[in-house]
Amino acid sequence: MTEAVRTTILAALARRLAADPDGDYLDFHGDQWTARRVDDESRRVARGLAALGVQRGDRVASLVENAPEQVVLFFATVRLGAIAVPINTAYKGEFLRHQLADSGAVVFVIADDLAERADDTVSETETPELRHVLSVGQLSDLDGPHVDDADVGPGDLACFIYTAGTTGPSKGCMLSHNYVVSMSVQIARAWQRTSDDVVWTPLPLFHLNAISICVVGTLVIGGRASIARKFSVSGFWPEIQRTGATMASMLGSLATLIANAADHPDMSGHRLRVCAAAPIPPDIDRIWRERFGCATFSGGFGLTEASLIAALPPGVENRPGAAGMLNQVEFEVVLLDDEDQPVAAGERGEICCRPRQADGMFAGYWNRPADTVAAWRNLWFHTGDLGRVDDAGYLYFVDRKKDSMRRRGENISSFEMEKSLFAHPAIKDCAVHAVPSPIGEDDVKVTAVLQADADVSEEDLCRFVAERVPYFAIPRYIEFRDDLPRNPVGRVLKYQLRDEGVTPTTWDREAAGVEFERR
Repeated sequence: MTEAVRTTILAALARRLAADPDGDYLDFHGDQWTARRVDDESRRVARGLAALGVQRGDRVASLVENAPEQVVLFFATVRLGAIAVPINTAYKGEFLRHQLADSGAVVFVIADDLAERADDTVSETETPELRHVLSVGQLSDLDGPHVDDADVGPGDLACFIYTAGTTGPSKGCMLSHNYVVSMSVQIARAWQRTSDDVVWTPLPLFHLNAISICVVGTLVIGGRASIARKFSVSGFWPEIQRTGATMASMLGSLATLIANAADHPDMSGHRLRVCAAAPIPPDIDRIWRERFGCATFSGGFGLTEASLIAALPPGVENRPGAAGMLNQVEFEVVLLDDEDQPVAAGERGEICCRPRQADGMFAGYWNRPADTVAAWRNLWFHTGDLGRVDDAGYLYFVDRKKDSMRRRGENISSFEMEKSLFAHPAIKDCAVHAVPSPIGEDDVKVTAVLQADADVSEEDLCRFVAERVPYFAIPRYIEFRDDLPRNPVGRVLKYQLRDEGVTPTTWDREAAGVEFERR
């Protein structure tokens, strides 16, 4: 199946059960799961959730690292017509509280070793709709009377995936059953994936990529997938050999780390034929092809709200620096200026799109109708990203219009970062912004103004922030200034701070040797 057909996640599972119920479907570090095993376990958990009062349309949140329980909970939730809300496992404090409260989750499932985060976050006043908090260990005992699968359609919501906010808190993207399946079909077409392929990924199950490609895509296309708990440079080639992977779904920064690593005995004799990661610089692409004998796929562009806006058709070579070709099959794609007028080929404009099929992209931002309408200005979805298109239809990403940052594949909200910083009594004003990272994407910098009587060092502030934000959002750079650059109405000019980057007075956490546990 490589053509998009309006359908549901449950229909994809039913087809897999009919065609291959007992063949290997998902691998978790050697723990093999068949479609039948997932089906049986998710039915049991669905009965248990129903016994707790979960109904159609309710939200079930989870804070669980890559594990079978996360997949079982996902299917159990959608069986009831409820909505899965997987939360980034690095989240704690305000980041976690916001998504629990904003989604209105009625059940929250949390990994056993993260349970203290619920103690610090959940309360009747802060998360008023939350009725049950369960540990992952309690899922094994969950059960109840028989319940039928909900009669869900392609347009019914399957999950919320939260994206980083830019001028406000992170927003929940409402994703339908059909959109999740459609994305898996588009990616399979671009990768030329077949039922003979084995896809390996270290990407987290709280992002759409792993859900769509590995969990749902493997139902749709066939074959099997292996989901690593976390990424390891030294463990990469042993895992590729163990699983027999033919495709690796990663991030560009991870592909760079592997390309620059020393030789490993398991590099030879592998079956890997495609490394799918973006962005991959030309020199890294060359290493993968020449040193590892593995083709690469980095010719794609999309976001949680709409994927894939650009991709490479099968058999078409990418052009240097391009993010593939505009996907005019599932989308209409245009580049617009600030007046929402199309720009000429080669000129910079905001990448905008709309679907050609019903339920072909996100259904809006949960509880944020004004933000949804603003994003859909003049009936075009505005990505907030700038690009240019050449005469042949190749898309070139230029820059973000947003203030959000992206580090190691994770989106970071400057708004939520700044809220955490303002909790420190020494902070008078601050701006959190991106500076270019030497391995691609962004590094995080804090430019701050201190109170007149403050006695705090950059390292002190960094350690304070590290207790309140996800590990990937811990700033690398901190700079204290007397004031921040502003426009005439007082808004901080973050673009100027980004352009100035690392200055002679900037403190560098890595250079200072300050490290934190990856939690």
